[in-house]
Amino acid sequence: MFAHEERLRPGVRQPVVVAVPIEACGSLRGSDPEEAPVTVKLGLFTMPFHHPSRDYATILEEDQEAIVLADQLGFTEAYVGEHFSSWTERITSPLIFLATLIPRTRQIRFGTGVINLPQLHPATVAAYAAMFDQLCRGRFIMGIGPGGLASDLELFDVGQAELRPRMVVESIDIILKLWAEDPPYRIDGQFWKIGLEKHVYPEFKVGYIPRPFQQPHPPVALSILTPSSASARTAGERGWIPVSGNFFHRRYLRGHWERYVEGCEAAGRRPDPDVWRVSRSVLVTETDAEAEDYLAEPENGLSFYYRFFRFSFSQLRKALFMVKPDLDMPDEAVTVDGIKRALVIAGSPRRVLDQLVALRDEVGHFGTLLMAGHDWDQPKLWRRSMELLASDVMPAFARHAKATPPR
Repeated sequence: MFAHEERLRPGVRQPVVVAVPIEACGSLRGSDPEEAPVTVKLGLFTMPFHHPSRDYATILEEDQEAIVLADQLGFTEAYVGEHFSSWTERITSPLIFLATLIPRTRQIRFGTGVINLPQLHPATVAAYAAMFDQLCRGRFIMGIGPGGLASDLELFDVGQAELRPRMVVESIDIILKLWAEDPPYRIDGQFWKIGLEKHVYPEFKVGYIPRPFQQPHPPVALSILTPSSASARTAGERGWIPVSGNFFHRRYLRGHWERYVEGCEAAGRRPDPDVWRVSRSVLVTETDAEAEDYLAEPENGLSFYYRFFRFSFSQLRKALFMVKPDLDMPDEAVTVDGIKRALVIAGSPRRVLDQLVALRDEVGHFGTLLMAGHDWDQPKLWRRSMELLASDVMPAFARHAKATPPR
């Protein structure tokens, strides 16, 4: 899952009018590049999340099938999470998992959603990520974050929550340095100290960290969760891809973009909303009634998913406001069914299109919609949902985006 990166605070800032976007990371000074056509791409983000009673090998196959199908349907990218100590989220290494899909797919890009950098040594990440990027011939998006699963944080003893965002920045800086420079290496960081000086043999390239296929490095994406997210500002400052998760109310999305814009402007960059990835739970069915019948089931996969998030935001994060359908409602009135209906975009292709248009009108333009992957408790329904989203909804949504360019 995308990670909790800072203390959660309630409230939403009002939307602002953003300057006409140009190429991400472009200078604020000088002439504008030629405007590119406005469109919206389709991707996939999966934690993935399954009932803990399900067979491990079976759910891994299901998650593989979902990404293979996404590739066949023209999805542009797929992100997979990393969790070490959860039977509901059992991908312990997104890189190992995604490597199994390289020969089974043709064009989809593979994203880590995310590598939790405070939990791993930077040299380990640098070596593994470089090899994966070589194996997939540059189809890699390096999603990073601070980690958010409470059991993983306890398992690895990564320290106080306020330190983790700084650990992320230090770790990625070390990784990029290892990819950019030849040894000897001497890095004296606050959290990691790396030295490789005695056993460097240039003739055999012993002592050299592997480098990725993409040069100077794969694109870096940063997970964003909290309102007024400091991570969103960091992404703007560093020229990274901002990725907003799907398991909180849409009212917080606009604040992510505003903070990203602040970071871009502080670094002298023009923000381009085409780089913004927005993940939402989407269920497309042949009819509105079919979607309603599924949503009404109290024990289906979506219900279990949102039962977990009600528990997580209420008991662990102390931030139930993040999933409340209405901020004014008391905590005891927040039900799993209410959260599910407030956070899921569902219905016939026409109804889903209307909801996506309303979402874009509310939060502003974003370049890629990441459909959230969910447990295939009804495989036929979820496969058909992906097909209808790709074939019936997204072409119309892209035409709408082209006809209504961002302000």
